[in-house]
Amino acid sequence: MPGLFDRSANLRRLAEAEFDVLVIGGGITGAGVALDAASRGLRAALVERDDFASGTSSKSSKLVHGGLRYLQQREIRLVYEALHERQRLRRNAPHLVKVLPFLIPVFTKDGVISKKLARAMGSAMWTYDLTGGLRIGKVHKRISKDEALAHMPTLPADRLASSYLYYDAQADDARLTLAAVRTAVIEHGAAAANGCNVVRILKDGQGRAAGARIDANGDTFDVKARCVVNAGGVWSDDVRALDEAKHPHSIRPAKGIHIVVPWAKVENDIAVVIPVPKDKRSVFVVPWGDLTYVGTTDTDYDGPTDDPQCTPDDIDYLLSALKFSVKSGITRDDILGTWAGLRPLVRDAGSEKTADLSRQHKVGISGSGVITITGGKLTTYRRMAADTVAAVIDTIGRDKLPGVSHHTRTKRLPLRGAHGYKALIADAASASATLDERAVVHLANRYGGEARAIIAMAERDPSLAEPLVPGLPYLRAEAVFATRYEMARSLDDILSRRTRARLLARDESAAAAAGVAELVADELGWDAAEQSRQVERYQQLTSHERASGGLPETHLLTLAAAGDRPTEARQTQAID
Repeated sequence: MPGLFDRSANLRRLAEAEFDVLVIGGGITGAGVALDAASRGLRAALVERDDFASGTSSKSSKLVHGGLRYLQQREIRLVYEALHERQRLRRNAPHLVKVLPFLIPVFTKDGVISKKLARAMGSAMWTYDLTGGLRIGKVHKRISKDEALAHMPTLPADRLASSYLYYDAQADDARLTLAAVRTAVIEHGAAAANGCNVVRILKDGQGRAAGARIDANGDTFDVKARCVVNAGGVWSDDVRALDEAKHPHSIRPAKGIHIVVPWAKVENDIAVVIPVPKDKRSVFVVPWGDLTYVGTTDTDYDGPTDDPQCTPDDIDYLLSALKFSVKSGITRDDILGTWAGLRPLVRDAGSEKTADLSRQHKVGISGSGVITITGGKLTTYRRMAADTVAAVIDTIGRDKLPGVSHHTRTKRLPLRGAHGYKALIADAASASATLDERAVVHLANRYGGEARAIIAMAERDPSLAEPLVPGLPYLRAEAVFATRYEMARSLDDILSRRTRARLLARDESAAAAAGVAELVADELGWDAAEQSRQVERYQQLTSHERASGGLPETHLLTLAAAGDRPTEARQTQAID
């Protein structure tokens, strides 16, 4: 492992080698394309302007699902495909993708959900199961009011009737993206680096795309490739503008926001789908360790794509849904973290709302041969990648790629960490003399079999077994592992994506930033001045996030005093 995912080594490879395909964009789609291409035998390269998964792919609802609402939009094919991919992800990344039960409460008062609509929901549940939900090994069922309250005691009992229970899955989106990139590089020989801004699409004498000019930390070099893939997500039109005569406007960004609150304010041991009053939509209330997150919204967005924020109106929208369905009285003072992401939806002049736009993906090819993949969703990234690489092979020419598979190999391809995961979970109680069983399970569910390397770090240096951010389960060893083996370059990389501390406890992570910077300073070659710059920059990001939402400073440890989550109620399938 050491050296294979080292940024400096990968930058040298990008500058010196010649590739069959260069992928622009290090989100889940680009990561999937690089992995599919490399596993088929193509010489694959990937460059990311900021950090892997720093855009939409770290700011989703963290669900691997078919999407019940797409049945209402008659997107049967999309749901079928997504549920098929959900099963593959569970098999290929068991350490990251977990089965999660979902409760749909049925309210009978005030006409919010009529009995007629409840029966329609039952029909939708059966359609979902038959479309592919059965692959998870369980079918939906109708449960009593008391059973529903047992899963979430804060539901309004006076308006609750028998409800529905069904099954989907959950995953940490940023770690899934990183696992795909690392698998492509470590297992299949791809080259990849973050902090690589594309400033020009290179063309050959016939005007065909032949690579890209890269700016990495002020150093400029060319990456030579026979084919270029644009997997820029909401920035894909910007990449196209480097290739085409004018800037297209094919993407219609849709903003989705989430808020994080203490679990004790909700007490849900499974995910719950709650309605939004006066809106024909629902939002998810999802347990995440000792916290719960709520989202998502789906609104048009025309602001800067580099900095979407949760606004007071966004937060009011989610709080209104919680006020209707959760009787504990959640307010702004309870919000520990927020995140906002942009869905890269394909523009359709006939759709007034982004919620009505299809989540189907689209593969297009420009006159110079640049292949652009747009649309889609987290769950279907592997299928999107397979379709894109098929276009790559056709563009280069099958006869010019001897030894390269014409069929995808990722259907049963384990992601990094899958090997050794089950054995570590089975051995969790005795796997470490330094860490307790809960800490080992936490690591296994984030790193799979690779968690043994982090356990070994903690065994050698017990100080690395201490919390990275007080009140959260992340260990100091995880920050060191992130810098050595996961190409983390900044405090934000460590606290926002390698761990999810910023999402779960924004202000607690800001308070811990100086300690984290000191911990990784030697690993990243930071002097005292750079440590200060990193801390100041991270705290500016968190302050701006808080101010954009009109939120007070809120600390996890202060709120924990109001009531901790009972051990027996802990949700064992949580992402962390």
